[in-house]
Amino acid sequence: MAEIAHAPITLTAFDWVPPFARGQVRDLRVRWALEEVGQDYAVRYHARGQQKQADHLALQPFGQLPTYEEGDLVLFESGAIVWHVAERFPGLLPDDPGGRARALAWLLAALNTVEPPIMDYAITTMFEAAEPWSKQRRPLVEARIRLRLEAAAGRLGDGEWFAGPSFTAGDLMMVAVLRLLDGTALLGSFPTLAAYVARGTARPAFTRALAAHMAGFTGEPPAGRKSPPKTPTQQGE
Repeated sequence: MAEIAHAPITLTAFDWVPPFARGQVRDLRVRWALEEVGQDYAVRYHARGQQKQADHLALQPFGQLPTYEEGDLVLFESGAIVWHVAERFPGLLPDDPGGRARALAWLLAALNTVEPPIMDYAITTMFEAAEPWSKQRRPLVEARIRLRLEAAAGRLGDGEWFAGPSFTAGDLMMVAVLRLLDGTALLGSFPTLAAYVARGTARPAFTRALAAHMAGFTGEPPAGRKSPPKTPTQQGE
């Protein structure tokens, strides 16, 4: 489907982020879910800093993006939004309760188990790269990531998707998290996971979502900004 002006669903997204963060801001995960289930959506764009103003804080108490509005329903946290979309519309969950529960388990595993050490890696190698402890900390962070990737690769085995024979919301979130490492030696050390990410991002729904996400960056950097923030982990939720 597509981003249109007057759709029943409205997302919020940034109109500008540093170039290195484009393609990773978390509205992309929600756009992808909506594309998978065939739902149009509108986007209300925010300039950097606008998300800390009172009108947005009424929707998202932590001043982050994205948010999701549909009628009287307002949601924040990209994982909660993706799960709502998956339950609300057919296409991202199997019909049986067990299959749905397994999809939820993998969605939560992506956010709670796999993503945290990857975020630590981004902070260590970018945001705190100039700090004296960064060089010493990096091998420890990389070791934690490898433990997670090894476990994930072991569970995936020769399978196509984690939660069953079909792509689910759990796979959407796992791919979204793992692609934070795309092009790195960390992910490249696990060919089955690299292939898994490639399968996910080759889906037409992802291609459409990414194109819309990238097209939204039409704004200007905040006044007075001399250099971009150091890590894409600070760009959303």
